[in-house]
Amino acid sequence: MSATSEARDHPEPIAGGDGSALRADCGNCFGLCCVVPAFAASADFAIDKPAGRACPNLRQDFRCGIHDRLRPEGFTGCTVYDCFGAGQKVSQVTFGGRDWRRNPGTAKQMFEVFPVMRDLHELLRYLAEALALEAARPIRAELRAAFDEIEGLTQGDPDSLLRLDAAARWRQVNALLLRASELVRAGVGGRRKDRRGADLIGAKLKGADLRGASLRGAYLIGADLRGADLRTADLIGADLRDADLRGADLTGSIFLVQAQLDAARGDTATRIPPSLTRPAHW
Repeated sequence: MSATSEARDHPEPIAGGDGSALRADCGNCFGLCCVVPAFAASADFAIDKPAGRACPNLRQDFRCGIHDRLRPEGFTGCTVYDCFGAGQKVSQVTFGGRDWRRNPGTAKQMFEVFPVMRDLHELLRYLAEALALEAARPIRAELRAAFDEIEGLTQGDPDSLLRLDAAARWRQVNALLLRASELVRAGVGGRRKDRRGADLIGAKLKGADLRGASLRGAYLIGADLRGADLRTADLIGADLRDADLRGADLTGSIFLVQAQLDAARGDTATRIPPSLTRPAHW
């Protein structure tokens, strides 16, 4: 077993110990992802919707009226969205459970805070994973300090959150995540592929050996990755929409999130990290 896969057996060092604080809890959110973003009619969304306006499918209880049939109704984009737990944090902590329907005076500020919180929670998600990587032990103190700092920022009031320079935080944390990635991938040996930000749309990568590759921010839309070996590959920010992952091995890949799997195609032979869930549509 690799050091990476062994590390995944350890609980994530976050609230609750099981990562639940960084996973969406729609039951405790005021439907923010159904209101804040703008939708453009496309293959991902059946309608146009301006930012800040509730989707017509959002019910009064903040539940989605077509949740069980989003894909056939043309709302695939909704099925692959992940707020990393920011929705419930903004709803229940930042605004103390005051929803924007019964308290319309909170709406504008709440909608502005949500994307800031989402960025912070996404950083926490990656930092939590990096902290669990055995190979990243040499920089664990720095990772822990960054995690604690970002977590502290998420507890701020709306005004302090809106004053944050989220882009600067991303740059700082990304430098640490890159170092963690390099430490993990160094254990693979041999020449590791560097395809950061590469245009691999529709690429023919069936059976490719991508162990230890950097695919950070790569465009893998519709790529043929059947049977590919992606163990210890860095997949942070990789666009896997409609990528064919049937039979691929993603165990031990780093910084892969559920939304990326949900956007791809796979099957029962696709091997995924134990911390993630096999999408129901595979």
